[in-house]
Amino acid sequence: MAALKEIRARIETTKNTQQITKAMKLVSAAKLRKAQHQIVNMRPYAQTLLKIIADIAVTQRVSHPLMTPHAEVKRVLVVVLTSDRGLCGGFNSQIHKFTDQWIKQNSSQYSKVDFMFIGRRAADYFARKGVRSVETMLKLDKDVSYGLASKVAERMMKNYLSGAYDEVKLIYNEFKSAISQRPVIETLLPVDLSKQSFSAQDTKVAGFSLDMIFEPKPEQIIDQMLVKHFSVQVYRCMCESVAAEHGARMTAMENATNNAKEVVSKLTLSYNKLRQEKITTELTEIVSGAEALK
Repeated sequence: MAALKEIRARIETTKNTQQITKAMKLVSAAKLRKAQHQIVNMRPYAQTLLKIIADIAVTQRVSHPLMTPHAEVKRVLVVVLTSDRGLCGGFNSQIHKFTDQWIKQNSSQYSKVDFMFIGRRAADYFARKGVRSVETMLKLDKDVSYGLASKVAERMMKNYLSGAYDEVKLIYNEFKSAISQRPVIETLLPVDLSKQSFSAQDTKVAGFSLDMIFEPKPEQIIDQMLVKHFSVQVYRCMCESVAAEHGARMTAMENATNNAKEVVSKLTLSYNKLRQEKITTELTEIVSGAEALK
């Protein structure tokens, strides 16, 4: 009977775990819908904002420190974006592997590489490897907002403009779908205008006429819009990471729920077999005892 009690206890424990993972899946699915809607609406805005900046910069021949690449890149700030919590499949581990690979392949070409970690998982992982960070931020999934992104962006711009770094890069999980997240690295500073469909020599396809009069001056517009653009890009990357985290957690909890269901099915089958064996043994003993009394 001890074996039967153990199997019964395991069945009850697995069912309780199944209920928890199912509830976590539903919560992540609800959060994912909100985050996905936010990302879909934000991407066109971010792309259009950069297009306007590029149009003004090209047609009015405006230069800005945030758009001017350094002749030689030797000092780099790498921002690594992960989650604070686990139970989200390979969401964090693929960022860790991607960052490790980038460090191995590129760190030798820079004289200085500093790290900033957003998320407890990245901070803990690289702390175990002896990698120190200039700053660590936590609770991104609860406090993510444009205000937070603006503060982070302001610190990055201040360090970049002071000459502490020649480039600022961000590593994060780009949201593709609920079951697909892709680790990417983006160079946030200097702002790259070459991604647009035209170059500095091709002003015919730009969106603004050369004769257009700007008020205030194009330099002031570019200055304000670049700050806005950089904050939006940081916020977009944060939202991408949060949406990817919810999608990864939803998928992981769904797999855990299905696995728990299979475990319960196997344990129930083993329980019934063992119970049937005991019943058969008891019946055999009763019949043998009755025959011995004749």
